[in-house]
Amino acid sequence: MTLKLPGPHAGLSIGLFGGSFNPAHEGHFHVAETALRRLQLDHVWWLVARGNPLKERHGVFEARIASARRLVNGHPRMLVTALEEELGVHYTRDLLAALQPRAPGARFVWIIGADNLAGFHRWAGWDEIAAWIPIAVVSRPGAGPKAGLSKFARRFAGARVADHGAPALPFADPPAWTVLTAPWHPASSTALRRRARARNPFRTHLRSNT
Repeated sequence: MTLKLPGPHAGLSIGLFGGSFNPAHEGHFHVAETALRRLQLDHVWWLVARGNPLKERHGVFEARIASARRLVNGHPRMLVTALEEELGVHYTRDLLAALQPRAPGARFVWIIGADNLAGFHRWAGWDEIAAWIPIAVVSRPGAGPKAGLSKFARRFAGARVADHGAPALPFADPPAWTVLTAPWHPASSTALRRRARARNPFRTHLRSNT
């Protein structure tokens, strides 16, 4: 299929930041901005997931992508995309398999929060992902020691790039990954949804029964 990519890519280093963003919040922006700055990326593309196979509830796609666009708010080096929806894929592995041949001159880096590292081995084709693209892990609350002891961290211990070498990550041959330490941002989608339900429990009750 013909796919229009969200922006220029040839010769550029681009962070791919995937997630449900249900809703997008300042903690997500903190992860994206940290990766953009510390890896010296040209751009970060936010990849709003069609749905998370590891979660039962995803929220309405249109509302989630709208929340990400409001948060990014015209940032000149961040673009919110619906590439998963346009490609009709659900898994990161399939997204990368479709995206990378369409942008052969780009230097892509996959961005995740450290809270996702502990369960990264549950992603479909997680070891394939690591073999296809460098990965930047940004510190997040709740990660704890499990992240550093995760199956991914142990499997690819020899491919870890030191924090001070982070700007070289987009140009490294995978597998290659690094952990970007940064002040934690406490925001979470779970907390935002909980507060929304507390403000309007009647609307939440109606939604749960539709």
